[in-house]
Amino acid sequence: MKTIRKTRREFLKTTGIGVTALSLPHLLTCEKKAQPPPNIIFIMADDLGYRDLGCYGQNHIQTPNIDKMAREGMRFSQHYAGSPVCAPSRCVLMTGLHSGHALVRGNREADPYGQLQIPDETVTVAELLKQAGYTTGMIGKWGLGVENTPGDPNKQGFDFFYGYYCQVHAHNSFPEYLYRNGQKEKLQNEVVYMDPSHWTRGLGSYATKKVDYSQDLCLQEALHFIESNKNQPFFLYLPFTIPHNNGEAPAGEMNEVPSLEPYSNESWKREDKAYAAMITRLDGYVGKILDQLKAAGIDENTLVMFTSDNGGHINDVFQSNGELRGQKRDLFEGGIRVPLIARWPAKIQTNTVSEHVSAFWDFLPTACELVGTTAPANIDGISLLPTLLGKEQPQHDYLYWEFHWWQPAKQAVRFGDWKAVKLHGDENNESQLMLFNLAEDLAEQHDLAAQHPDIVARAQALMNEAHTHSPHFPFESEKS
Repeated sequence: MKTIRKTRREFLKTTGIGVTALSLPHLLTCEKKAQPPPNIIFIMADDLGYRDLGCYGQNHIQTPNIDKMAREGMRFSQHYAGSPVCAPSRCVLMTGLHSGHALVRGNREADPYGQLQIPDETVTVAELLKQAGYTTGMIGKWGLGVENTPGDPNKQGFDFFYGYYCQVHAHNSFPEYLYRNGQKEKLQNEVVYMDPSHWTRGLGSYATKKVDYSQDLCLQEALHFIESNKNQPFFLYLPFTIPHNNGEAPAGEMNEVPSLEPYSNESWKREDKAYAAMITRLDGYVGKILDQLKAAGIDENTLVMFTSDNGGHINDVFQSNGELRGQKRDLFEGGIRVPLIARWPAKIQTNTVSEHVSAFWDFLPTACELVGTTAPANIDGISLLPTLLGKEQPQHDYLYWEFHWWQPAKQAVRFGDWKAVKLHGDENNESQLMLFNLAEDLAEQHDLAAQHPDIVARAQALMNEAHTHSPHFPFESEKS
């Protein structure tokens, strides 16, 4: 992988075609009148379940703006996150590499603080779009490196950054401070920090005085970014931290939100009211962003995408993952199948549902094709632009995940309707593999491995093909 990354960095340095209206992909050249390059806004929730939105079947939580966005655009029914947890999923999104090739394959703390940093030679979608003439902004939770390290978003293609570098810091939605382009900005909140012996290494916290809600601040920054850049092409990455909870907060107060409205009078426990209120608040953010695009006169020339970084937690009230098996941290469908909604007026047919099987690593090539620049040849993603425009769409041969946590590494692969899951991926042993037919068994309840040894062998071969050794996340058999 070291050689591959060097090649990708050299690719970035040796290409450099600025985007003009004439450089849009051939799918858009039939327009009679040349259009300016489209803006791209990518909104990402944190730990939002597949069924947490009304347009995906939720009956208790109000999400009118996101539901309207789906009616005005396209909803994907078979879209997958890059990983079942935060950091690796974000790495996959930024690089176009699935977790068998990406550097980050699990949540892992690093020095001086925060998570494992992506190195300088990493090529991100933000760098590619910036090179293509786009102004780039990232507002929310990063999780791939902190200030003054190679993983700093300002060193990975983003002109502007506001929010949290570290996922542990981001647990607290009423933090003591946020960062703006490497500089700490003090907020009015007062917090209590965990002891340095705690796994959060003293950075985990909860607020005793709650004044400034970080997500509201991120929304205001996003609206300002849109207004400030309405006259030039921009890419805005908005990874909000809700509805992720704060595991360091006192019991009953882990779901942090300024108000329980509109659920204050429900009979649910406080945490459930707060969870629903966070999602409805996020829905309100989406509505304000879409309104801002209209007010700025750039609504029809902006692709807006909405998704979640991984699956949600199991919740008895809301059934956040529906019939899907598992939850966050699982490679069953409940851990990795996520909503994806795309809206682009006059380009995406309204009120459509796509069954195209896609994943986070498809975003980078989609963005590159959209703006008419070249994506690195050795990424794993396939552009979704044909699907968005109602054209013939190339398909993946397979999708692959590996996930490294405290227990032995897990692997999963999907090819056609077949899905194989291996809970001990570092053991090259087909007997450890479970096999499901998602077309007939979306809930992954019936293991068919014994009936289909030929398909099991195919799944194992794909896992072997997709995995490359990582010095940071080795399988047990690869450790010296």
